[in-house]
Amino acid sequence: MMASLIYSLCALLSLGIAVLLWAHYLRTRSRLLYWSALCFTGLTANNVMLVLDKLVLVGHDLALARQWTALASLALLLYGLVYEDE
Repeated sequence: MMASLIYSLCALLSLGIAVLLWAHYLRTRSRLLYWSALCFTGLTANNVMLVLDKLVLVGHDLALARQWTALASLALLLYGLVYEDE
């Protein structure tokens, strides 16, 4: 019971951060905000997959998909930090 609450709160928190980042990006058009928003959108998908993996689809294993999603999300942020210039 406690794990489902924590997983759900993590997904909601990452969704909230992604929404705030996208909203601020749309106002300022800062490239760093763009890459951060993409990263947190992917991390939100990762957290939703965690909730599905642990609570809904108990018989299925989504660990590999979650790992690739997290890696892709962080790679987007790393690309934005290293290769983008304003």
